[in-house]
Amino acid sequence: MNKEENKTKYFVGMLIAMLLWGVAWTSGKAAVEHSNIQVASFWRYTISFIGMIPVMIYMKRTLKTDFLGYFYMILAGLLSAAFSYLFFAGLAHGEAGYGGTMVTSLVPLLTYFLSILLFGTRVSAKQVFALGIGVFGAIILLRIPMEGLGFLNLDSIYFLVCAIVWSFVTVLTQKASKRVDPMFYTLVIFGVTAFTNMIIALPHHPFEIGLYDSVFWLNILFVGLFSGTFAMAIFFASASRIGAHNTGVFMFIVPVGAIVSSYFAYDEKIASSTIIGCLLSLTAVILFNKKSKLEKLKLKEAKLGIE
Repeated sequence: MNKEENKTKYFVGMLIAMLLWGVAWTSGKAAVEHSNIQVASFWRYTISFIGMIPVMIYMKRTLKTDFLGYFYMILAGLLSAAFSYLFFAGLAHGEAGYGGTMVTSLVPLLTYFLSILLFGTRVSAKQVFALGIGVFGAIILLRIPMEGLGFLNLDSIYFLVCAIVWSFVTVLTQKASKRVDPMFYTLVIFGVTAFTNMIIALPHHPFEIGLYDSVFWLNILFVGLFSGTFAMAIFFASASRIGAHNTGVFMFIVPVGAIVSSYFAYDEKIASSTIIGCLLSLTAVILFNKKSKLEKLKLKEAKLGIE
């Protein structure tokens, strides 16, 4: 019973983290409306980096890795800086609910394809079928049947590129996972991203605090601390306990937070194509990660050392 209660605690933690990530899309839109893309990008990750330091000290996480680990972290940090710019640029032009749904839905699918193309990851017939469903979901999500290449406009293109960039970050994270503690990995990425964004933001006077109003600071603090540091800490604490399959499924709670918060804050209406596309992508993730009874048996035997 105690084990079940502990697992429930991690499920609740993951739920909170995903909802915070969802609300971050709406909060990020408010922040960039009261500043600019460069300044919002800089402060978002600077706050997350500073907030992560006491978390690392409290959790006593290891700071060790090798040369390749640092290479992965620095490269992921540079890509994260690009993601941050695209995130706020997308929110400056498009809708928070749609952006949160599109990026969250496309990233897992793009990551699977990158793993297959770059690393020759083997996939079963069932997983190919799952990816087919995911591709169809992406086509619906991008509104291609209704609008053709309309998704290439400013309201959507930033979010699409955002998803592509974050897919590369995800692949790098997978490669680095055996070389570095995930919390240390996140800390370094936040630091590299903040430093890169600072260089880009300097012409816009990011350190002149009085230039930006309370709406900006309240929202950037929320995005940086709550959806950044706090949600990341909960995510890593919970992900290892509930399994990769459940983690992938939980990611689809992010659109719920984005859609609901953007509806109340900006009266954004969510299109049926967005919901259908998101649900199809969710189905693809579940099918792709679902193991058959035979696969589960082989995994169990491997753990027991049985050939």
